Amino acid sequence: MDNRLHEFEKGHDAFQKIKFKKSEERFKKLVSEGQNPKALFIGCSDSRVMPALITGSKPGDLFIVRNIGNFVAPYNPEANYHATASAIEYAVSVLEVSDIIVCGHSHCGAIATLFKDIKETPENIHTVKWLKLGEEAKKISLLAYKNADKETMLRYTEKISVIYQIDNLLTYPGVIKRVEEGTLHLHGWHYDIENGAIEYYDDENYEFKPLSQK
Repeated sequence: MDNRLHEFEKGHDAFQKIKFKKSEERFKKLVSEGQNPKALFIGCSDSRVMPALITGSKPGDLFIVRNIGNFVAPYNPEANYHATASAIEYAVSVLEVSDIIVCGHSHCGAIATLFKDIKETPENIHTVKWLKLGEEAKKISLLAYKNADKETMLRYTEKISVIYQIDNLLTYPGVIKRVEEGTLHLHGWHYDIENGAIEYYDDENYEFKPLSQK
């Protein structure tokens, strides 16, 4: 029998026998006391981006939402089955996280697709609609970098998109309320897959800077 998940099964076995054992008390505490994550991490579903790995976080530290393009749809109470929105509300109003991180990344397939002519079909109807959340970032990039090479354009769009998603976060009543109270802080990050570095958005100087130098 062809078992394509064999490596995952072996990995799970090693986790249970080694890693779980090392942190068994922490897991038990997370069960008995419940979760109290430090931050909501909104990242891309890209398999090359692993939030816990790139932040060095432990179980219970991050409440994680992942979707195509690390997009945040604007607040819309009329929307049906809005998974990202419900996760934002839960993290902010129930778990009361102190920080929200929107983390984009280099070589993002969602951002690259914004610059392609994709026809809507029954097989991709949700994806095409979802990608509209990146259109404003694309428009700004085309204006600012109209003569730039493709890769420069894409890196810029990835970062500009992060800023737009933060703006969308501020349309949520619970988010804006706590931001104004000073109990919630929003962060825009961009992770470079090729060198492992993260840059953060400095909203005072309107530029991305190395997180390692913050």
